[in-house]
Amino acid sequence: MRNDSAQAPSTDGIVFQTRGLTKVYDMGQVQVHALRGVDLDLYSGELVVLLGASGSGKSTLLNILGGLDTATSGAVSYCGHDLTTAGDKELTQYRREHVGFVFQFYNLIPSLTARENVAIVTEIATNPMQPDAALGLVDLSDRLDHFPAQLSGGEQQRVAIARAIAKQPAVLLCDEPTGALDSTTGIKVLEALERVNRELGTTTVLITHNAAIADMADRVLFLGDGAITRIERNTKKKPPTELTW
Repeated sequence: MRNDSAQAPSTDGIVFQTRGLTKVYDMGQVQVHALRGVDLDLYSGELVVLLGASGSGKSTLLNILGGLDTATSGAVSYCGHDLTTAGDKELTQYRREHVGFVFQFYNLIPSLTARENVAIVTEIATNPMQPDAALGLVDLSDRLDHFPAQLSGGEQQRVAIARAIAKQPAVLLCDEPTGALDSTTGIKVLEALERVNRELGTTTVLITHNAAIADMADRVLFLGDGAITRIERNTKKKPPTELTW
């Protein structure tokens, strides 16, 4: 990887743009500055890793991009549409139609099979992928009718990825998707995310504490104390199978 002062090679295909983005949480008489003037462009089809210590602002930034939280000041747009001034109804529609989320914990419904967990999303999506196809994309075609309790942690996380991509979102936002997994299982999850990014062209933003995971990204954004401290672009991306944890 190398340092690169440019955000990306051109101004075409901007998916997210933030300017002067701040987030302040009032904790009683104390104010916590989670983001401090973040300027950022994210581009179509990129796989971007947000890297930084706990409290650096990674999750706050991801939540604002995903419409789960709102900024205190500054501007954020998605494909030219202003999210800063969007109301609850607009943000709900934005999340439903454009964004897939993957979190550290799988949040699967225990009484439903893998196929049924994915189908819940496809029933409310406007242009869904078939649940079987989504599960096949994460290499779970042989586990369609298994319940979460019959699946390993990595398999459950891959079901969660399939659920997120089944509505064919333009953006996939992942908050520590391998945080609860061992290295071998985590690599399988990363392989699934990389395949989704490569085959579907889904813009993917992935939060991690693990610096090794950064090697699979197009760009790595380092955060510290609520600000982007540097950006590196990979000239030689490594597939997840070659990562050292």
